[in-house]
Amino acid sequence: MIRPDHGLVTELTRLGQVPAGLEWHSLKGGQTNQLWQVGQGPRSLVVKLFAPADGNPLFPNDAAHETLLLQYLDGMGLAPALQCRLQTDFGVCIIYRHHTGQCWTTGTPAVAHVLRRVHSLAVPKGLRLACDGSEHLRNQAEHILSRLPASVAQPLMRLRPKGTVAPSGRVALLHGDPVPGNLIQNQTGLILIDWQCPALGDPVEDLAIFLSPAMQKIYRGHVLTRAEIADFLSAYDDPEISARLRALAPWHHWRMAAYCAWKAQQGAAGYAKAIELERAALV
Repeated sequence: MIRPDHGLVTELTRLGQVPAGLEWHSLKGGQTNQLWQVGQGPRSLVVKLFAPADGNPLFPNDAAHETLLLQYLDGMGLAPALQCRLQTDFGVCIIYRHHTGQCWTTGTPAVAHVLRRVHSLAVPKGLRLACDGSEHLRNQAEHILSRLPASVAQPLMRLRPKGTVAPSGRVALLHGDPVPGNLIQNQTGLILIDWQCPALGDPVEDLAIFLSPAMQKIYRGHVLTRAEIADFLSAYDDPEISARLRALAPWHHWRMAAYCAWKAQQGAAGYAKAIELERAALV
């Protein structure tokens, strides 16, 4: 358990953002920032302390964008209720209402339904544009590989998919990182947390990240079955998106393999083995 710095507790209490005298409990889920639940019950809070920028090439870590999205989604039942964002002596924090539940582990139709809701919303301004089409995916994957030692990058470069898939031109709101650890499930349904890397673009981006064998293995311990994937796509209920997902699958697996290689180089546990899951999916 990672305990908060006493100075952070003191500062947020002095500013009136968290009540004094409550227990802080470390929360599992994300792999980048530190999160604590403050207090218990329906009025408990989450304090999220953002880590310094690490140059993540696939999942940016932007407190301002998370704040924007929590404000935009307020009252929709898709995200936690924001209390505030503030600069502290220990870094940027956001504070929001704690949502009781567990990280998602089973039931892909529920995930499909919540992502479809997100993708159907009107889009806010000021967000980054996600990859759209195979050329953009190729460029992003090659950028990631360029940051790796040649002995790691070259075998992956040789796996680059053939052919092209044109951009869709769609501009949907994307969560950007809908992995199992960012999906909180309870008796009332699912919400998405960790909105620090939202984007605008092709809905296939969110679907590919959720379905990624590597992300499933890292966050819930095993990959999705064919039946779970079929149930997910049936519940998402957009044949055009499903066909596009299949067409772009080699490119998404290749990019994710490159990303896992980058994470492994950073010393992140489990990512070296996860590379092989994405390589196998390329075949």
